[in-house]
Amino acid sequence: MRFRPCIDIHNGKVKQIVGGSLTDRRDFAKENFVSEQTADWYARLYKKDALRGGHVILLNKAGSPYYEATKEQAFRALRAWPGGLQAGGGITPENAWEFLDAGASQVIVTSYVFREGRIHYESLNQMRDAVGKERLVLDLSCRKRDGIYYIVTDRWQNFTDVAVTEELLWELSGYCSEFLIHAVDVEGQASGIEEELVRFLGAWQGIPVTYAGGVGSMEDLEKLRKLGKGRLDVTVGSALDLFGGGIPYECFI
Repeated sequence: MRFRPCIDIHNGKVKQIVGGSLTDRRDFAKENFVSEQTADWYARLYKKDALRGGHVILLNKAGSPYYEATKEQAFRALRAWPGGLQAGGGITPENAWEFLDAGASQVIVTSYVFREGRIHYESLNQMRDAVGKERLVLDLSCRKRDGIYYIVTDRWQNFTDVAVTEELLWELSGYCSEFLIHAVDVEGQASGIEEELVRFLGAWQGIPVTYAGGVGSMEDLEKLRKLGKGRLDVTVGSALDLFGGGIPYECFI
C-alpha cells in the first residue's frame, strides 16, 4: 500500500472539501480546509520527499469564473514536479496534452467517458487513442444507491447507471493503466473508510487502484491495509496535518 498525495484546487485555492457538497451553482463547496500555500508549494514538498503518483484535481468546470485561476494553480504544481503528479478535472482528448506537456505523468478522466448515465465507448476509445493506455487513469469515484455503488460524474454531482463490479473493472482495465476511486459519501469527512467498497477492491487483482475517502486516523489506514489486502494505494486529504487534520504527514515519508 503506497501513499498517493493530493492537491485539490477549487476557486483558485488548494482546499479540502466535503465531496458530496460540491456543486457548480455559484461554485459552492463545503470547505474543511483552505490553504494559504499555493499548489506548487505542495508539489515541491512531494517532490522533495519522492512521493510519486499523487493527483492534482481541478474542481471547477470549464466556463466557471474561477476555472482559469484553478487551472493556473494546477499548471504551477505540474511544472514544479514534471512527471511526478497526475492531473484530472475536465480532461478531454482536446486538452489532455496541455496537462501532459505541463508535466503531468498521466491524466485522470471521468465525465468525458461517463455521461448521460452510461459509458460512452467512442469517447473512451478517443481518450485512449489521444494519450495512450499508460497515460490514462480512469476515475471510478462512486456513491451507494439502493445498496450498490454507482459511478458518479460532473464533480461527483450526478449518478450514472454504471455499477462498480468486477466485470466492469476487468473491462475498463483494458483502456487505462490505473483506477482512482473516491468513496464520495465519506470523502472529506474523516469519519472512517467505506469498508464494503475497500473489501471489494482489495479482492480484485488487476491494475493499480488508489482509494480515497473517509480516512481519519492511523487505525483507518491499518484497516484499509488489511481489508484491501495491501493491494490498494491510498490518498489522505482532510485528515492529513498538511490540511488541518491529525495524521502526521511524516508518517508517509
